Amino acid sequence: MAPFIPGVLTKTFTKDGFVDCSTPRPLGLDEIPGIIADFRNASLMALDAGFDGVELHGAHGYLLDAFLRDGTNHRTDAYGGSIANRSRLLIEVAQACATAIGAGRLGVRISPVSTAGDSRDSNPQLLFEHVVDQLSPLGLAYLHVVEGDTGGARDNLPFDYATLRQRFDGVWMVNNGYDRTMAIEAVTSGSADLVSFGRDFLANPDLVARLEQKAALNPMMDASTIYGGGAHGYIDYPTLPVAEMAVPDVAASRP
Repeated sequence: MAPFIPGVLTKTFTKDGFVDCSTPRPLGLDEIPGIIADFRNASLMALDAGFDGVELHGAHGYLLDAFLRDGTNHRTDAYGGSIANRSRLLIEVAQACATAIGAGRLGVRISPVSTAGDSRDSNPQLLFEHVVDQLSPLGLAYLHVVEGDTGGARDNLPFDYATLRQRFDGVWMVNNGYDRTMAIEAVTSGSADLVSFGRDFLANPDLVARLEQKAALNPMMDASTIYGGGAHGYIDYPTLPVAEMAVPDVAASRP
């Protein structure tokens, strides 16, 4: 579903095509335990379906992120107001899922300064330092950090990612606008343990081979067919010739 932006009509894609989103409303306190249970059950079903793990989407203006930020969270109860209260839902969901499937199969994604979905906070540095402090003891598989504005500028707002990383005792994954050179530099320098690629994978189903071979990438996915475009833009991009995708025989090349 497209994030809700106040004052802007948003739509969501269903089996019947695009339909208007309903107007968001605050969750009742009595509804929140059910939301946490839904996340927990979804993580269990994902593993039952054969997935290796689950990533909680605590970013980009979606539900968990909307609770985090004082620009969208105007609650006055235990889930609003202070940083600790606004962070409560994300932490409780992460704890519930980690207990259900094992923390080693759970990752969490955050986007400290992304403005997607009208995300904003008066002090994102303090907010996400608290979030990381709470997530670190869980022993997650990784923390996935979107640097800058999602799909846009990496320096849209000032933020100290290095300090944030120092507070997390675990695998640190980064994202947003990375290419082959930037990714290698991030891992080599130690500023990240992993680099994730999202949209590049849609346009390049053989992205790993292309990065290994330093091959050119296909043009980015067609924005006009991201939703509802059928196969176009998802599974119809050309791949490298088979010979170029061949994995070298490492054993045979050893002296």
